[in-house]
Amino acid sequence: MINFGEFVPDQPALNNAGATVAKNVIPAATGYRCFKDLAPLSGAADAKILGMFAGKADDGSAALYAGNASKLYKMNAADSSLTDVSKAGGYATVGDDRWRFVQFGETLIATNYDDNIQTATVASGSAFGDLGGTPPKAKYIAAVRDQVMLGYTNDGTDGEKPYRLWWSGINSATSWTPGTGLSDYQDVADAGDLTGLIGGEYAVALFERAIVRLSFVGAPLIYQVDRLTNQRGCSTPGSVASVGSGMVFFLSDDGFYMLRGGELAPIGAEKINRWFLSRLKVANKDNIVSAVDPINQNVIWAYPSTESASGENDEILIYNYNLNRWSYVSTTCTALAQLFTGGYTLEQLDNISTSIDALPASLDSPIYKGGSFFFAGAKDSKVHSFSGDCLDATIETGEFATAPGQRALISTVIPYITGSPTVTISVGSRQRQVDDVTFSAASALNAEGYCPTRSAGAFHRIRMSISGDWAVAQGVDVDAKPMGMR
Repeated sequence: MINFGEFVPDQPALNNAGATVAKNVIPAATGYRCFKDLAPLSGAADAKILGMFAGKADDGSAALYAGNASKLYKMNAADSSLTDVSKAGGYATVGDDRWRFVQFGETLIATNYDDNIQTATVASGSAFGDLGGTPPKAKYIAAVRDQVMLGYTNDGTDGEKPYRLWWSGINSATSWTPGTGLSDYQDVADAGDLTGLIGGEYAVALFERAIVRLSFVGAPLIYQVDRLTNQRGCSTPGSVASVGSGMVFFLSDDGFYMLRGGELAPIGAEKINRWFLSRLKVANKDNIVSAVDPINQNVIWAYPSTESASGENDEILIYNYNLNRWSYVSTTCTALAQLFTGGYTLEQLDNISTSIDALPASLDSPIYKGGSFFFAGAKDSKVHSFSGDCLDATIETGEFATAPGQRALISTVIPYITGSPTVTISVGSRQRQVDDVTFSAASALNAEGYCPTRSAGAFHRIRMSISGDWAVAQGVDVDAKPMGMR
């Protein structure tokens, strides 16, 4: 069997042990699994969503929030609408700024840099208002131990400070006076602009030319600042995703990296870096968004490809950090997040769809249970779950020769795939490496379990096209008949 190996488009097609195409699929230990399409869970906001967050109160009640350029919303499980919970007058998010959220106790805090930092009580339904204590405006926010930390700040005294980190007093989200209650700030010089901030037991701050770790040590220093590297930084703010502060993923100028503890590892080198950077529409890279799907151990980046006329995100790149394997998806997405929702009654499911068959997930799906996790994306100004139908997928093997210098006729291909899909096979062949690859007509799987084909050449690759409901595609077998030297 020719296995569907890892997606490594940066490598030559000939003798590539991986897959040269892995579209609309998720990496699996042996082959690939189907990628499910976005399915709407909420009503529409009045403009594209620029951030999402799910919070949970002490009593266990959960609430989902979203923000666009001018409003903050809370999702109403009773009718799936996005209810406007903005402060009076709304907001003015401009340029490439986005909403970023953090929960601190039962206090939900949101920032978009352009307006005063906002706060509301989680799951209360109350409207947002300005956070007390006069904190600076900030692009980035995180909870670090018992403090709220801001990054890339703008205050009334010093103005815009793209390299400043500012933290609140201990156990207080409204204490922002430096020197009071262990609140203070730190400027990180010669590192460029801050592009990402991760919280947890310690903070990880990503700058354009450096990565910094901040560890709480108490008075008088408060935080010890250690530079993990001065050799590399993060060039794209929206590319930062993490599993806590112990595993951070980001895009640098030369490709994708993972920071694990204090060790920096290139995860895209000689695999997908060149392929991705050639596809990225650089003029609109500020639209990139990312998040981690911990259930499937995938890091997800949504980005605008060179085929996106509008510059909006039209593709998704997937990295499985346990398998160290990649794939990609063709779909639109303006925001990504780990979310959970309030519970639905059977009557409230009518607000999503009046037909059980048209619901975005089966009735026993955890997305309908209060407080259950699901991985979400935003599209068409709505909150979606990745629980729709399997997207039509394409997987393509590397190129192989049956014998050096000899032609062969591929007459039969046996696909190995589980589920109940519709499968077709095309064979790409060429005589010389300098020739273009010509694919045969697609051949459907017959009742005997194989796809009859007819494609001659010295070099061959197999393309499997899949639609319908399927689970895992592992690879193919081929029947090749020698044809001599020419």
